[in-house]
Amino acid sequence: MRLRWLALLSALMLSGCGILLPELAYQPTLNNPYPELAKVAIAPFFNLSTEPTLDGRKFAQAYFNELQLTPGFEVVPVGAVEQAMRETNNRLAGPEDARRLAQYLQVDALVIGAVTDYSPYYPPRCAMLVEWYAANPGYHPIPPGYGLPWGTPEEQQIPGPLVFEAEMALAKEQLKTQTPKCPAPSGDSDQKPPAPRTAHGFLGPRLQPIPTPGNARTDGNVRRLSHEEPASASATTDSTRPALPRDWPDPRGFIPPPPSAQASPCCPQNGPVMRHTQTYNGQDSRFTEALSSYYFFQDDARFGGWQNYLQRSDDFIRFCCHMHIWEMLSARGGAGESRVVWRWPRIR
Repeated sequence: MRLRWLALLSALMLSGCGILLPELAYQPTLNNPYPELAKVAIAPFFNLSTEPTLDGRKFAQAYFNELQLTPGFEVVPVGAVEQAMRETNNRLAGPEDARRLAQYLQVDALVIGAVTDYSPYYPPRCAMLVEWYAANPGYHPIPPGYGLPWGTPEEQQIPGPLVFEAEMALAKEQLKTQTPKCPAPSGDSDQKPPAPRTAHGFLGPRLQPIPTPGNARTDGNVRRLSHEEPASASATTDSTRPALPRDWPDPRGFIPPPPSAQASPCCPQNGPVMRHTQTYNGQDSRFTEALSSYYFFQDDARFGGWQNYLQRSDDFIRFCCHMHIWEMLSARGGAGESRVVWRWPRIR
C-alpha cells in the first residue's frame, strides 16, 4: 500500500501538478532609515514631459500609496497638501516655498516630484525626478552610500550599482573643492552667469557651498571641526583643506562618537536632503524582472499576470513609484533583511 501511495505521488509530481507543493521565496524588505524624516507630505507632481494628458496628482497618489506601505513613514494625504497650498497661496516656486509648506503642514519633509518623460503606450516608459525638502533647514543632504556596511564583511554583498552610485556621489563632492579655478579671460566680467533653472525653479541640479574648515557642521554623516577643537600636529595648514581631529586615525578602528550633550549648530542650506532621478522602460529586462518579483508577492486576483501591469497605466505608474522609493532608500541604508516566504503557486 505504501508503494502505491508513493507511486501515485510521484506520478502527480511528474505530471506537472507542482501546485501541491509550496514555493520558497525571499521577499526583500524596506524600512525608513531616518527617524528625523518620519512624517512626510507629497505635493502633486509637475509635468515636464511632452505628454499633455499626464496627471501629476495621479503620480503623487501612487507615490503616497507606496511610501505609506514602507514601515517608519507617516504620509499626509495628497488632498490635504493641495488644500494647504490653496490656503497659503503657495505655488512651490522654489526651495523656500517647499520648506514653508512643510512647516505649515507640520511635517518633517515635503516631497517634490516631476515627470520628465512619459508614454502610456506599450512598451510604456516613465522618467521621474524626486526631491525631498526638510522642514528644518539645518538638515543637510544625505548622499547615496550613507548607511551601507562599508568596512565590514557585509560590504561584499552591496550591489554593484549601489557601489557605483556611492562612488560617483563622493567624486562629485570632492570635485567641488578640488576642481581648478582658472582665471577669467581678459575683458570678461568677473560676475558669474546665473545657474540654469528649470521651468519650476528648483527641480534642477544645484551645488551647495562647502563650509570652511573652521565652521562646525553635522549632517548625519560627516562631523567637521569647530573652533574649540584643536587640530592634530599632522594636520595641514592649508586653509583649503579641513583639519583632522586629534588622535586620528584611531588605532581601534571606527568608533562611533557618543551622543553630544549640546545640539549641533545650525548651518542652513536650501538644497534637498534626498534627490533621485531614474528612467523606467517596459522593454528593460531588469525592470520586467523586478516587476515579476513585485507581482509574485501581491495578492492580485486579476487575470493576466505581471505582463498586464505594462498594459494598465495606473499599475505601471504605481510600480515605477515603488521602484523609485526602493532605489532611493536602499542606496541610503533603508534595505532590511529579506523575509522568507512559503507561497502556494497560482493555479493557471
